Amino acid sequence: MKNERPVGPLIENWTQPPLPPSVDLVGRYASVVPFDLKAHSRQLYDLNSSDDAIWDYMPQGPFDSFQAYHDWMAENALGTDPMFHTIVNHETGRAEGVATYLRITPAAGAIEVGFITYSPALQRTRAGTEAMILMMRQAFALGYRRYEWKCNALNQPSRRLAMRLGMSFEGVFRQAAIVKGRNRDTAWYAAIDKDWPNIDSAFTKWLDPANFDAEGMQKVSLSSLTAPLLINIG
Repeated sequence: MKNERPVGPLIENWTQPPLPPSVDLVGRYASVVPFDLKAHSRQLYDLNSSDDAIWDYMPQGPFDSFQAYHDWMAENALGTDPMFHTIVNHETGRAEGVATYLRITPAAGAIEVGFITYSPALQRTRAGTEAMILMMRQAFALGYRRYEWKCNALNQPSRRLAMRLGMSFEGVFRQAAIVKGRNRDTAWYAAIDKDWPNIDSAFTKWLDPANFDAEGMQKVSLSSLTAPLLINIG
């Protein structure tokens, strides 16, 4: 009798996805648009310069001047991987945050979201959450099989947000990097294509205007909708 060795299932009826297009992703509360150095950098710097804690777990920043921020973005934010996007809050009309696609690997169907930098004005808002939903929706609509989120293992708000967005905990890579001269253990989270329909359904329920009262407070939390979908927590 032939020995059967585990080699993993064949991937059938799957086509390698394209690179993400440089397009506007428009939602109800926010838009995610390609980063424009001239149009966005001043406003982003002004809104992000009020709180140095924003940069605690980032490889860049804080910046002591607009010129320093502008120069870093000019050197690092105009390529295709990472692909930088600006988050525009519809309520204010301002550019209030940044997020990127990175480590884009069409051959594996894998893509990561990262370099997430939210100004205090965007944090804990519907617009901020919807921006993450818009990026995730585009990735799976393009045919990606795996959507990744990685963060400093000490960054508890980031870890909670990953799970709030339906991404399951996959472990911690110890001593994965040295950032600003300090050790970084990296926590990994991801959602895969078979998870996506239920996650997207949770997003649709949460984003429904009927889920918010006249003051904009949620009636049903996104975490309560996505928690049952998580494979692992941590």
